Amino acid sequence: MTTMLPLTAGWRDHPRYPDPAIEALDERFRKYMIFSAAVERLYTGCRWSEGPVWFGDGRYLLWSDIPNNRILKWEEETSAVSIFRKPTNYGNGHTRDRQGRLITCEHGGRRVTRTEYDGSITVVMDRWNGKPLNSPNDVVVKSDGSIWFTDPPFGLLGNYEGNKAEQELPQATYRVDGESLQATLVTDDVLGPNGLAFSPDERILYLVESRGEPYRKILAFDVSENGREVSNKRVFIDAGPGGTPDGFRVDMDGNLWCGWGMGTADLDGVLIFAPDGDKIGRIRLPERCANVCFGGPKRNRLFMAASQSLYAVYVNTQGVAGG
Repeated sequence: MTTMLPLTAGWRDHPRYPDPAIEALDERFRKYMIFSAAVERLYTGCRWSEGPVWFGDGRYLLWSDIPNNRILKWEEETSAVSIFRKPTNYGNGHTRDRQGRLITCEHGGRRVTRTEYDGSITVVMDRWNGKPLNSPNDVVVKSDGSIWFTDPPFGLLGNYEGNKAEQELPQATYRVDGESLQATLVTDDVLGPNGLAFSPDERILYLVESRGEPYRKILAFDVSENGREVSNKRVFIDAGPGGTPDGFRVDMDGNLWCGWGMGTADLDGVLIFAPDGDKIGRIRLPERCANVCFGGPKRNRLFMAASQSLYAVYVNTQGVAGG
C-alpha cells in the first residue's frame, strides 16, 4: 500500500520575476538564467534530504531522508509525495545505471545496491579485502556502465544517519564494473570523499574532499585512456572559510552545480562553477543544500535536496547523463 504524504510545499506565495534568489556572479551565468523561472519548494518535512535522482520514464524523482530511514518519491504530474521505500538501511546517494536501474549507497548496510526491474536487490559491493565498507556516500555511473562511489566513515559515527561502528577500512573511492561487479580501488588519499561527478567528456573526475585542511575542496583527477584509473590529483576549487561543497552534478557545458551551505545563511543553496573553476552563479535557498540532480523531460530542471526540503528550478542548460 502506498502511503501518501501531505503536500507541505508552500514557501513563497508570490515569487518575483526574475527571482532574486538566482544570482549571476559572472556574466557567463546569465545565459543559464530563465526570466520567468523561480525557485520552488516542492516538499518539506524531512530530517536530512539527500541523493535526488530523476526517473524520466516514470516522471518522478526519488530522494533520501536519511535519519528517517526512507526514500521519498515526488511525482511530476500530480506533485504527490509518497514513501518509495522504508527502511532503506539509511540510504544516502542515488543514481541510475545505463539500464535505468536504481543504484543506492547505504550507510547502515555499508554497501552499494542495485534495484532490479522486479524490485529485488542486488549487492553491487559491500566489502574490500574481506572487510566491510564504511558507509558509502555518493555514486555516479560512467558511460561504460561502471559504478563509481565514495566511502567515507560518516555513517559509522553515530546512530542518527547509520549504525555506530568501528571503521575497518581507509576512506576511499571505488570503481565497480557494471557487468562483472569486479571492484577496484580508485583513490584512498582523499580526506572525507563525498560528492563526485565526471566532466561531460569523462576525462576528468571531480571529487569533494569534505575533510580537507584547512578547508573543504573539490579535487580534480585525470581519467586514464582505459577509463579505469585516475591520476594528477589537484585542487580544482578551494571552498575557503565556511565553504561546504557536498553533492553536485555537471551540465553539458561542463559547469559544476554544487550543493552548498552549513557555514552561514548567506552561503546556503547552490553555487555554480565554470569549467575553469570560476564561481559564476548562485541559487539561494533558506536551507543548506546537500545534493542536486538534473531532471524533467529535457533534463533542464535542477532538483535540490536541502536539509528538510526538496526544491527545484528550471535552468537554460541540461545535465549530463549518468548523474
